[in-house]
Amino acid sequence: MESSSAASGGSTRREATRQKLYEAAVTLIAEQGFSATTVDEIAERAGVAKGTVYYNFASKSVLFEELLRHGVGLLTASLREAAERTARDGGGKVDALDAMVRAGLVFIDRYPSFTQLYVAELWRTNRAWQSTLMVVRQQAVAVVEGVLREGVESGEFSDEIDVPLTAAALVGMVLVAALDWKSFQPERSLDDVHAALSRLLQGRVSGRH
Repeated sequence: MESSSAASGGSTRREATRQKLYEAAVTLIAEQGFSATTVDEIAERAGVAKGTVYYNFASKSVLFEELLRHGVGLLTASLREAAERTARDGGGKVDALDAMVRAGLVFIDRYPSFTQLYVAELWRTNRAWQSTLMVVRQQAVAVVEGVLREGVESGEFSDEIDVPLTAAALVGMVLVAALDWKSFQPERSLDDVHAALSRLLQGRVSGRH
């Protein structure tokens, strides 16, 4: 059996390999589509042997499904951390939502290819990983829902808002606005885009006058 330190080192190396495969796959699939992307191309782009891909993932479809889990998991974690940090700093629920908007933009700025791929897949219903996509999407939206519900309970938000739909709309706002920013207005800064969405958030959700 491996020692704990050796096991830890092996786990770290495997995670690093999987990360390289994720990055290679998301770039290639965003460029040329899932069907046109081969395992050979993913291995070549990642700088590993083809067998390494199959050692880590049973198939290209499994790799892509795990890629979705990984990417949306990172987004969900960043949204949750933004909300928790705001709470620790004594901010209100509107402040938490605003921090989550910024966190989402930072994530998309860092991972534009994944975001493009994720949004495209949301519109497809014939994929083997559709159920997984719906689960991870709901995990991200649920973080926003939690903040909205707490805001309704505290009286900061109107009790007339539709929490699930509002949460989905906020997440969608960030995704679509960020993709438009990256595709058609790349000269704008992250701060500029965040300021525009922040003003929209303040006017549409808080109810402050």
